[in-house]
Amino acid sequence: MPTVLILGAASDMAVAIAKKYASKGFNVQLAARNPSRLQALQSDLNIRYNINCTLHEFDALNYESHQAFFDRLAPKPDQTICVFGYLGDNETARTNWSESAKIIHTNYTGAVSILNVVSNYYASQKSGIIVGISSVAGERGRQSNYLYGSAKAGFTAYLSGLRNRMFHENVHVASIQPGFVYTAMTANMKLPPLLTAKPEDVANTVFKAATKKKNTVYVKWFWRWIMLIIKSVPEFMFKKLKL
Repeated sequence: MPTVLILGAASDMAVAIAKKYASKGFNVQLAARNPSRLQALQSDLNIRYNINCTLHEFDALNYESHQAFFDRLAPKPDQTICVFGYLGDNETARTNWSESAKIIHTNYTGAVSILNVVSNYYASQKSGIIVGISSVAGERGRQSNYLYGSAKAGFTAYLSGLRNRMFHENVHVASIQPGFVYTAMTANMKLPPLLTAKPEDVANTVFKAATKKKNTVYVKWFWRWIMLIIKSVPEFMFKKLKL
């Protein structure tokens, strides 16, 4: 039975992804800072789908622990899904370096650190699948969330380069680009219903991208064209907008 590792397993998207993979016969490794919070999910997946779901302590910002964390996993996962992220508050971050650092390091540095470990193992095995959840916010900086967007832009570029490298090692890397998603992280935001996905939509996209070895996939197809339009606006005009 194949195994999937979900990094940042406490989020709404991660829970939906865990349920999707369990329903497809995968054993599930749930990794989070406080894995005890996931005991109810663990029991539900084990009973409902007759799989082996295990809990693992993982801190994206404790880089020194990442190699040991992965070394302890038994069995090693066939697929790794990097879901964790931190939206943060852009206004606070402009004058508070701690908030800026948390946004940058959670969305970029921590992801690069653990995926370097995972990808090196997969390269040695000549097999494996990595899926990274990035964001359309990384495709063009906007005044309302440019710190989050810049970190996600870096993560998107990292996944692209990793995909290029790992192709030659028989390992696939998929990049997932959600637009707006109804989650606890966006609960205080007014989101346009027609443009907003559910966590289950993200889960379906992740599983399909991994199974069919897709490269870059937008959860809602029209975001590809929305972002194409946004990126085509000349900078002398774009900088005057309030986005």
